[in-house]
Amino acid sequence: MNEHIDLEDEDESDVWFPHEVVKANVRGDTLVKAWREYLGLTQQELAKKAGMKQASIARIEAGKTTPRKTTLKKLADAMGISVEQLLD
Repeated sequence: MNEHIDLEDEDESDVWFPHEVVKANVRGDTLVKAWREYLGLTQQELAKKAGMKQASIARIEAGKTTPRKTTLKKLADAMGISVEQLLD
């Protein structure tokens, strides 16, 4: 009997979030801010790692702008997490 298991069919519900990140998000923080603070980064440090300006990080965290998928990828890579972990 030859069974095929499709490992590429990941479910979004399998994305892991630390308790602290969930708590901050429930309080109203964006996931970008919640992850940044959880990882102990300043806005300036994250901006430098992501190749962005600190003001852009501030606008995203304040909810004044919705980041594009490419921006989310830069931020996720800079924080060592997946893009899915930055999506509400």
